[in-house]
This record gives sequence, structure tokens and C-alpha cells, in this order.
Amino acid sequence: MKEIGISEFRAKYSAIFEQVRKTRQPIRVTHLRKPLAEIVPVARAKRAASWLGCMVGMAHIIGDIVGPTGSLSDWNAAADVDEKEIGGKKSRRNSPRKSKAYLRR
Repeated sequence: MKEIGISEFRAKYSAIFEQVRKTRQPIRVTHLRKPLAEIVPVARAKRAASWLGCMVGMAHIIGDIVGPTGSLSDWNAAADVDEKEIGGKKSRRNSPRKSKAYLRR
């Protein structure tokens, strides 16, 4: 295993990382000739043969996934918005908009 001093590592760290990546050989960094750290290549991850089916067994279905989650009356979207108060004010959904020309009159 190759050893380099901490001062050389500080000066050339980018090139040292690239060397470890290319050669896949670890390098030991020393300080006053005592080992301080080892730069080792990252283990290569195994790739799946195919992405299809890679999540098999990761999820479990509990209960009915096809049936409704509740009644239609539980949803606010089913309510008539014009009659319902929103934030303490009546909804202006169907009211005419006041344009700048209308306000000048």
C-alpha cells in the first residue's frame, strides 16, 4: 500500500482520489509517519438484471384497495361551493367580476 504525508495529501487530494478510483488500490495518509487515514475505493454496487420486478416483496396490501374509502358526502368537493361559506366569507364563484372600468363609474 502506498503511503503519503498529510501535507502532500492536502496539496494533491483531488488527483489522489482520482488515482484511487482508477487503480482501485488504497492509499494510506500519514502524519509524522503514523497512519492517519486510508483512502479506499468504494465497493461497486451490484446492478439488478432488470428493473422489472425489483420491488417484489417490498410492499404488503392490507384491506380492500378497490372499494371506496368513504361516502361521497365526506368530501368537500361534492358540496355546493356557492352556498358554502369559505373562510368566513360567502363564495363569489358566480358573482360578476368588478373590472377597473366598472369601478370608475
